[in-house]
Amino acid sequence: MTEIRNDWTRDEIAEIFALPFTDLLFRAATVHRAHHRADEVQLCTLLSIKTGGCPEDCGYCSQSASADSGVKATKLMGVQEVLQRAAQAKDAGSQRFCMGAAWRNPKDRDMPAIVEIVKGVRAMGLETCMTLGMLTPAQADMLAEAGLDYYNHNIDSSPEYYERVISTRSMGDRLDTLGHVRAAGINVCSGGIVGMGETREDRVGFIHTLATLPRHPESVPVNALVPVKGTVLGDMLADTPLAKIDDIEFVRTVATARITMPMSMVRLSAGRESMSEATQALCFLAGANSIFTGDKLLTAPNAGDDEDAALLARLGMRAMEGDEPMLACARAEAAE
Repeated sequence: MTEIRNDWTRDEIAEIFALPFTDLLFRAATVHRAHHRADEVQLCTLLSIKTGGCPEDCGYCSQSASADSGVKATKLMGVQEVLQRAAQAKDAGSQRFCMGAAWRNPKDRDMPAIVEIVKGVRAMGLETCMTLGMLTPAQADMLAEAGLDYYNHNIDSSPEYYERVISTRSMGDRLDTLGHVRAAGINVCSGGIVGMGETREDRVGFIHTLATLPRHPESVPVNALVPVKGTVLGDMLADTPLAKIDDIEFVRTVATARITMPMSMVRLSAGRESMSEATQALCFLAGANSIFTGDKLLTAPNAGDDEDAALLARLGMRAMEGDEPMLACARAEAAE
């Protein structure tokens, strides 16, 4: 088994990033096979339970109130409507149901409904994940008591590049919320976005931040920016298309995440709908073992269920059994 390290240096991670591509893939695949089944992929579904009107100014986000993206603000969905969508996701083969609300942070008045949603989705036998913005320790404890399995709060980029993308909250705010989630006993889901105009050094810093946490996130989503007209980054990249990350560099990012965080579920997330099947296959070889299914990610397009099923069949891969992610968490705890 690969040693689980939390003391990676940036220089070490940069050296991994810079390995000859075939050597990097071989090393990542070897680490992956030591901790996960190579022919299995976790299927997750993401639902926006409260869309638009977010006061944050994240430069990539169409749901920011400061973006001119055409996304209209909605209220929190009703509990029964969310549960109906969760049941549909389960019928489509998902093991994890992820729910996102476009908030800077949930208000205490929102928590009773959120708690009921968590309990209801969990009662269906689905893993639950929520992303609601920043949390207080008391809110994290409420979610833990409701049985929430995972909380998603991405760090987005390196500490240095982060402040070029977002000004309304700091990297420290993000890490504080991750600390509250961890202290409450909820599994952490945290990753970031590449292709925002950052350098490889920033991608190294992004992975370094996650890989040196006291405990690695149980899930690490790696997103490729989906440029949306009317957002700061969407408009910027429309004028400078060469800033978009190339497929090989994206695969390198996935492979480096896998090597430095061996136990984590590495999720191939946003941007997959524009990737070729070959690029996705390389990501799976590099250690990605989780994807979002369905035709929509919050407000962004996504590859549909039928396309995903066809791709996995062509690759000889299958959907992960529902208890495998929790087994990974148990192994992580045993390693500590």
